[in-house]
Amino acid sequence: MRIIAFNYLYLNMNSDSDFIKTVFGLKLKQLRQKKNWSLQDLAVKTGLSKSYLNEIENGKKYPKHDKIIQLSESLGSTFDELVSTKLDKSLAPFNEILQSDFFKEVPLDLFGISKNNLISIISDAPKKVTAFINALIEISQNYNLGKERFYFAVLRSFQELYDNYFPEIEDKTAEFIKENGLDINKDLRASVLESILTEKFHYSIRSEDFEQFGILDNLRSLFVPEQKLLLLNRKLEKDQRTFILAKEIGFNVLELKIRPNTYSWLDFGSFEEILNNFYASYFAGALLISKEKTLEKTSEFLLQHTWEPKSFEELIESFTDSPETFYYRLTNLLSSELGIKDLFYLCLVKKKNSDKIQILKELHLNHQQAPHANAMNEHYCRRWIAVKNLHHLKENETLTDAQISHYKDQGVSYLVISTSQKNPFSDGSNRSYCLGILLNSQTIKKIGFIKSQTLKTINVGVTCESCSIPDCEVRQSPPVRLEKEHFNLSMKNAIEKIRKQLIVDS
Repeated sequence: MRIIAFNYLYLNMNSDSDFIKTVFGLKLKQLRQKKNWSLQDLAVKTGLSKSYLNEIENGKKYPKHDKIIQLSESLGSTFDELVSTKLDKSLAPFNEILQSDFFKEVPLDLFGISKNNLISIISDAPKKVTAFINALIEISQNYNLGKERFYFAVLRSFQELYDNYFPEIEDKTAEFIKENGLDINKDLRASVLESILTEKFHYSIRSEDFEQFGILDNLRSLFVPEQKLLLLNRKLEKDQRTFILAKEIGFNVLELKIRPNTYSWLDFGSFEEILNNFYASYFAGALLISKEKTLEKTSEFLLQHTWEPKSFEELIESFTDSPETFYYRLTNLLSSELGIKDLFYLCLVKKKNSDKIQILKELHLNHQQAPHANAMNEHYCRRWIAVKNLHHLKENETLTDAQISHYKDQGVSYLVISTSQKNPFSDGSNRSYCLGILLNSQTIKKIGFIKSQTLKTINVGVTCESCSIPDCEVRQSPPVRLEKEHFNLSMKNAIEKIRKQLIVDS
């Protein structure tokens, strides 16, 4: 009966094989450790090799029937206890994680972490590590960190880990440009990219009036993979259309099969879709904005001795009519090629008939820079140049300016350049794109206009709720979070004072 049960389990474990191998390995490791045996000790007692036993414990292999008998007899366990997927009390918390989507949701391999390494860490202290993971889940729920925001947070960490520079994609883009004899400049027409998609990748491309479908009016594009049909919204502006076509080429050149089919997304099924969408977007940016020309012209701009907004606008316009694409392209190249390592990029949005400012996109290279998104509905500093631009923006205007933002509470300063414009593809919202460069001894040498009289230094905070700037003329909320921190510190100091007094009196 035991052998029949085992054979049934073994033959039907394909769908859950990882779970079964992992549980068996955990139980084997637990039984071995209870006897204070090393792997070598167990190898001697069973006649099995140490490397084979190690693979079993790490969930890489599942032993055959005769090997399980050898293991159970050596460890003083029964065959049935060892092959059962039921974990004992000390490993019970781990069972929930193993059967959940935890390992599917977290793309550990991106960060060089193998699932087996993590399993080994958890199995050494299952209750403590499980409590930690459950705490993270609870925090994410309390702060409304859904699956989508979690995935994007992971992607952002991945980008930051590599300074948002991916030479393999840069090389693939350069090869594609050379193979197709493309002249990369602002006048690269959408028709050229359309021809490549239709002739080389056998696409059908059609402009569509999405407005007839009501709620889809703001959808930019829809790809129908079964027919290789790309539908483009007729409302698209030239640069938007060109970027989408370049991105479609990226999906094909980089051979990215798992991908979202809408722009913007209606839904996504996996982290791989988000990652591949990023890779295709990176390809599009590299295809439309030349690396060599960007480095040449940006270097010339940084050497100027006077800050002039018009000069930066002209720099953008020499490459694209989309400030967003240019700002983001700079995040690829400043760190990797010009040695400006510490920087941030933000995209802020202000909806029509609303004073609320939201951070739509963010990126921090080298370390977590001062301004960052806040999920607690706090008020972003109105002294930020990007926010001031949003409030001063007139209809159909593009507004560029810069300032040195000094974060008084953190003791750091940034050169922040920002461009704001009406989002042409929405319900009248305005967007600001900004690039912040941390001012230190290295970056100051690289920026010729850093002491320009046209560049003001402004004390700023991150959010009003955590800012200590007194009598701020644009404060939207009292510094409640800062006040709470000060209260807790005062309480701590008072307790310490009492403690010291009691020691003296005694």
